[in-house]
Amino acid sequence: KGELRMQSLTFDDAGMYQCIAENTHGIIYANAELKIVASPPTFELNPMKKKILAAKGGRVIIECKPKAAPKPKFSWSKGTELLVNGSRIRIWDDGSLEIINVTKLDEGRYTCFAENNRGKANSTGVLEMTEATRITLAPLNVDVTVGENATMQCIASHDPTLDLTFIWSLNGFVIDFEKEHEHYERNVMV
Repeated sequence: KGELRMQSLTFDDAGMYQCIAENTHGIIYANAELKIVASPPTFELNPMKKKILAAKGGRVIIECKPKAAPKPKFSWSKGTELLVNGSRIRIWDDGSLEIINVTKLDEGRYTCFAENNRGKANSTGVLEMTEATRITLAPLNVDVTVGENATMQCIASHDPTLDLTFIWSLNGFVIDFEKEHEHYERNVMV
């Protein structure tokens, strides 16, 4: 295949590599530079969100994405408590923290720790719980004669601190009310 594979790279492996392909008709060359990157974890370019919202009874994923080479090992804490994988909490390989069946007790300060052979760093965010959004009046099936009008309702309850947006779709495609204003009309009840 003409491949050159290298394992367990060190800084000495950095440099310009040249591939030479030769046959009876001639010879051609191709060059490529190999850079070896090594850096301690840093959250400067991608800090954790300072405020993370999670719906009551729902699932939340808190991302932890520091820049680091080689890939760091991750650990998490809530306040001063070190977190471990359990029935509701899971630390993913990419560093993200997943919490399912969120309750009021899950609120608090979460810190992600990242460490590799070059150093360590951490970043903190606060998890706040919101009331789950629920459909309280779902659209009903409607039989309409061709040429008549039809009205469908959808009402939802939601956390008062958050905005709520209704999105309607037809057969999986979102309806664009501005483009299709002659056919569809959105009525918002306050």
